[in-house]
Amino acid sequence: MSVIRLTKEFTFEAAHMLEGYDGLCREIHGHSYKLFVTVKGEPQCDECSPKLGMVMDFGILKRIVNEQIVSRLDHAFMMRRTPQADEVAEALGYRLEKVVLTDYQPTCENMLVDFAERLLGALPEEIELHSLRLHETATSYAEWFASDNF
Repeated sequence: MSVIRLTKEFTFEAAHMLEGYDGLCREIHGHSYKLFVTVKGEPQCDECSPKLGMVMDFGILKRIVNEQIVSRLDHAFMMRRTPQADEVAEALGYRLEKVVLTDYQPTCENMLVDFAERLLGALPEEIELHSLRLHETATSYAEWFASDNF
């Protein structure tokens, strides 16, 4: 049987700040993120299965990524959890519903590590997470590959 890779693209809008950073990104700013999720596996070979020939139903992949990542971060404001960030989040919480405090600096790179951990725990057992690519801008992105991490 052949091993096939599937990729699905997702988009979400989010704001963040990089506390303590020595450049402009220390200020609150937003991005139109593009996330590419690539999984791999063998196509279904059970002649009686409605999924015959599929590695994974794209609709199932969409549901998992939306539950684990997109619905949590779309139109959210992300900050690294610090005592100062807790104060800011509490103040903003009166006006904003989606303030997300993370245990990491919310860089593109760290977000990918978080996304990989979430997806590894949510994908069906027979499906492997191959790679993730997160575009922060049209010309800037970071990538995560399973082969580099296991």
